[in-house]
Amino acid sequence: MDRTTEVWQRGPVPGVDSYLMPAAHALLQVKEDLERLAARVPDAKVWERPGGAASIGFHVRHIAGSTERLLTYARGEALTESQLAAARVEGAPGEGTLRALVDLTQAALDRALEQVRATGRDGLLAERKVGRAGLPSTTLGLMMHAAEHATRHIGQAITTAAVLGVSLR
Repeated sequence: MDRTTEVWQRGPVPGVDSYLMPAAHALLQVKEDLERLAARVPDAKVWERPGGAASIGFHVRHIAGSTERLLTYARGEALTESQLAAARVEGAPGEGTLRALVDLTQAALDRALEQVRATGRDGLLAERKVGRAGLPSTTLGLMMHAAEHATRHIGQAITTAAVLGVSLR
């Protein structure tokens, strides 16, 4: 199928349990949308904040960081000091190109997809704790939230690009 058909309409993703297929489809769609951004957004616009909105750079960096944090919780693990430190600077303008930032985010999404593929159905309802407060969730809940959260932020990045006058078509 061609790339004009959205990922969720292309059928099953090999190696992914059918219960996790929506999460895999969403993560794969984010990966494609990131490539559209990288191909069209000039580096000079990556950290602009039109009307005080979050920058494209923030959204792209946040997709990587939040996905990794949520999937850490999905594994039943606590966040590392490195993850916490990275979260604190996600909105700070960075050095380098959008391409480099997208590449880092693509790698994080690839790791997420590996985790989705490796997660068996029998562990999906395992109880998980989130954050310092230990808020209740499950493996499935965290994986689905990671996917929808990434989708939300790529949409915001695309909208910000449009506000900045960048067409992604």
